Amino acid sequence: MQNPIRSRRDGAILEVTLDRPKANAIDLATSRIMGDVFAGFRDDPDLRVAIITGAGDRFFCPGWDLKAAAAGDAVDGDYGQGGFGGLQELRDLNKPVIAAVNGIACGGGLELALSADIILAADHAQFALPEIRSGTVADAATIKLPKRIPYHIAMEMLLTGRWLDAQEAHRWGFVNRVISQKSLMEETRALAQTLAAGPPLVYAAIKEIVRDAEDSRFQDTMNRVTKRQLPTVDRLYGSQDNLEGARAFAEKRDPVWKGK
Repeated sequence: MQNPIRSRRDGAILEVTLDRPKANAIDLATSRIMGDVFAGFRDDPDLRVAIITGAGDRFFCPGWDLKAAAAGDAVDGDYGQGGFGGLQELRDLNKPVIAAVNGIACGGGLELALSADIILAADHAQFALPEIRSGTVADAATIKLPKRIPYHIAMEMLLTGRWLDAQEAHRWGFVNRVISQKSLMEETRALAQTLAAGPPLVYAAIKEIVRDAEDSRFQDTMNRVTKRQLPTVDRLYGSQDNLEGARAFAEKRDPVWKGK
């Protein structure tokens, strides 16, 4: 069987494509490969942005491979580092990730998209959490979705499994932009290039602050930021890039970020 994950480097950008016919479903082996790929992205100082997408134009990812489960692939087995799909539990991932949703994203596939920082969707993309119909729970989505979109919409999706098209997903705010299928990857790569040209130490601080604030009181996180108790914030405030930003502003030029 071919490798279910294709990766391509373009300068500071890593493009990861889930390519597992017919629907890009994820089994345990695929999840472990994805975890290794995204951990490698996290740990490579030359990479600044990742894109996750699916092969073809019908499926981004339908989530867990039920056929593999029926053949004995335990749903509570070893997903590898980063948990299911390699992203949603990956520790210290302080670089931007863009999901380019090129078709159906349901169940664990929707959870995979929600693990990204920005979601761009093809105009024919569809989203759902159909776990309710198979007698199980969309665990990560149950935690994340009510924090991302209006509570009652999230609960309707979780309790009924109903489908949303890309336009409705955009209306409720968990898709940043709806794009024609033919332009999806072009626009995603352009956004990735914009992010790759930005300040990596600032991105890292933003992501750590957001994670810290998710389960903390506002003032508690603010205190950790101002006292430089978050590692990425401490590194940023003592960095060459922090000084470069001020100098570039004063000199009316574009900053040159070095990630140092």
